[in-house]
Amino acid sequence: MDFAALKAEIIEESKKLGIDKIGFTTAEPFEYMLESLKEQHAKGHTVGFEHPVLDERIYPDRIFDNPQAILSIALAYPSKMTEKAERVRGERRGNFSRASWGTDYHVILRERMDRLIAFIQEKMPDARFKPMVDTGELIDTVVAQRARLGFIGRNGLLITREFGSYVYLGEIITDIPFPADEPGVFGCGECTRCVDFCPTGAILGNGQLNPNICLSYQTQTKGYMPEEYRQKIGHVIYGCDICQQVCPYNRGMDHHLHPEMEPEPASVTPVLQPMLTISNREFKEQFGHLAGSWRGKKPLQRNAVIALANYRDRTAIPELLRMIEQDPRPVLRGTAAWAIAEIVREPNPEMLAFFSERLIIETDEETKAEMEKAYLKMLEIQKTD
Repeated sequence: MDFAALKAEIIEESKKLGIDKIGFTTAEPFEYMLESLKEQHAKGHTVGFEHPVLDERIYPDRIFDNPQAILSIALAYPSKMTEKAERVRGERRGNFSRASWGTDYHVILRERMDRLIAFIQEKMPDARFKPMVDTGELIDTVVAQRARLGFIGRNGLLITREFGSYVYLGEIITDIPFPADEPGVFGCGECTRCVDFCPTGAILGNGQLNPNICLSYQTQTKGYMPEEYRQKIGHVIYGCDICQQVCPYNRGMDHHLHPEMEPEPASVTPVLQPMLTISNREFKEQFGHLAGSWRGKKPLQRNAVIALANYRDRTAIPELLRMIEQDPRPVLRGTAAWAIAEIVREPNPEMLAFFSERLIIETDEETKAEMEKAYLKMLEIQKTD
């Protein structure tokens, strides 16, 4: 079998399948990543979303019998909306980050890879494959850089010449010994814009970050968001795009190549107040197809409460009071209390009495602490007026 010729056929077929970039690398271990990953673990720069077995992230032969090559693919996604939601006076909207626009990218990439694998199997029926997207053992960006799709920038994202960093990545391990491409070469030069503009200092500038303080991670947690991050998320209820928006490689990048990636304005810029009372069925219908729905309803509702506070939306106060009184989830009760204290500028005696009563009734200690801070803040405002 002429594997170089087969590789050329696959590259041509990938274009027909809607794969924007494809590269090939060996299945040799990624041993140069070992010390870096150990250092990240030692510093606590992990959040639990990573694959837990370190060796399986480094050694392809630990997860695939006799691997010979890895195919890396990239699909470009849009960075601007062609249509925007209708603006209604008084309605406040939140935002999903660009990587969560359109149909969940895991679904799109798997479909493309399955079709590519089917094409290869027509040529080599006995060949074996292991496709992965995001949640697999290998590190997508590291594979993609070695397969010459691009280079890992200071912010840890893969940057391509054609599409910037607005790309989804996936890879396929196989036992076919394809010729390898040359690795991508670091191209950030002296630029540190992503480091300089990161609101929390999460980007370390060497291709690594501290994910614990990354706003994207903070929007995906299920407990209380630490107070120091609440104002910094602004009106974003999932993800963060800041390090991509300021990157020079992304200037002018906006590719609309895949209809299933086109954002629905009502879903990716949702009106915030209805999110506070959305049912499970309504949540699934409106957000279930988005990658940003994977953590469920509660984190997005918590973030919607924070966004309303950051808007200083006084019209949300009645609903926030209802949440404090009736919502069975402590995190939402406490976050609603914090939000009210952020919004109000002239607390009335009835509101202070309400908070005083809820403090007696509340049984969750962390929530009680949030309510007490909110109560004392409003009390202090009243004293100074």
